[in-house]
Amino acid sequence: MADSQSNARLRADAGAPTSGVIHVRTRLTADFTVIANALAQRRGSAVTVGVGVYILSLPTGTPVSIAALCAHFTEGEILISRALRELEAAGYLERRCERLSSGQIRTRTYFYDVPGGGPEPDPDGPSDPGGSPEPPKPPRPRKSSATGPTTPSSVTATEKAAPAPAPDRPEESASLADADPQAVAVLASLRRVDPRLLLSEREAVRLAPAVGQWLAAGVTPSRITAHLTARLPDHFLTRPAGLLAFRLRETPLPAPPPAPLPAVAERLAVLPFQTCDGCERAFRAPEPGHCRDCRSRLVRGPLRAAG
Repeated sequence: MADSQSNARLRADAGAPTSGVIHVRTRLTADFTVIANALAQRRGSAVTVGVGVYILSLPTGTPVSIAALCAHFTEGEILISRALRELEAAGYLERRCERLSSGQIRTRTYFYDVPGGGPEPDPDGPSDPGGSPEPPKPPRPRKSSATGPTTPSSVTATEKAAPAPAPDRPEESASLADADPQAVAVLASLRRVDPRLLLSEREAVRLAPAVGQWLAAGVTPSRITAHLTARLPDHFLTRPAGLLAFRLRETPLPAPPPAPLPAVAERLAVLPFQTCDGCERAFRAPEPGHCRDCRSRLVRGPLRAAG
């Protein structure tokens, strides 16, 4: 009887794992990017990791606005903007408003290989034609995912007007009950004018102090509503709270005090009636005596006698 034959491999390759992924490595000498495992293996949204890896792979100077990223990815503006906010909160991404020597303001985006790195310029990147000053040292991120040498990849966004920084975030313990009720009522009424201006409780708590400053300056709630809802864009790239914070950034001057009313002239005291001692005619005078006619006759009499 013939022996049974099998085409199965007798044993696995030495050192190969019995389960999980098996890497097939290829040594790259061009067109590759070094990415820290802290970003590539970051827990959470896959869109956030993908956007971060994509930005790291771009040359210096490539636009990374929401519109540019949406043109590359199939995700929409909401997911892309959320990914950028998560990268910014983790310390990988930083947006700064810098003024050029020409007086123009440009929004520049800095992306760090590892959060907390120093602002060393990319040696392969082009020099700034606008002559912008060297960026200051960035603030420490909220959380650092890894340690090691860093080299930030500076990406210049398209030149545009600088957005206003959002007001300081209140403490986490602040609640809607602690906010100014009149300011909260103004914010809640905005969606009656435009249904897109629907705010969450946290956004209302963050915007209520700015609205309170407008109210304290003497601006009526109707004027504040008209200011916040005038000429809104057709599409919001971010949450409407950012647009409202931009419009509330500058506190108006307080209303001037009302002009004082003109002083009312005091009414002259009415003199009492007196009876003339000569002709018994009634006339007004402070004391009894003669009327005007009798006084004139008394004055002319002595003059004639003297003549």
